[in-house]
Amino acid sequence: MTDINKEAISVLNDLIETSIDGEKGFHTAAEDVKNPEIKAYFLSRSTECATAVRELQAEVRSLGGDPDKSSSATGAVHRLWVELKAAVTGKSDEAVLNEVERGEDHALKAYKEAAQKAVEKNLPASVTTLIQRQLPGVQANHDKVKALRDTVRRAS
Repeated sequence: MTDINKEAISVLNDLIETSIDGEKGFHTAAEDVKNPEIKAYFLSRSTECATAVRELQAEVRSLGGDPDKSSSATGAVHRLWVELKAAVTGKSDEAVLNEVERGEDHALKAYKEAAQKAVEKNLPASVTTLIQRQLPGVQANHDKVKALRDTVRRAS
């Protein structure tokens, strides 16, 4: 395996962890939120994150690597923190949305850094294209969660 493929696999595996974190985070948030529209949105985002994971894993395999299959330790800690904070605040929709937004801040940063690294390190075009194709969805998730949070905050 070439060094460039090893680098690409490393970048993609980091995004796999981030996307698994998102999948689990959105699913957990859907269980905690009361508003049915927000719940449905979170469930759909969880499904979309799972699709992103499968695409990233397939690309890792095509490069001759072994794709990650688990979330990051940071993501697990964040989900526990979300659960603890939600329990303390009575699982208000605003509290859940605040925590989901923090997770989406992390995901957006990870994808932007991966996109930059893909270009700087001249990773295979298929890797750069995949990251660039998924990045707008991550940005949209971030922006939508922030907008939902702001709407819930104004209503309370």
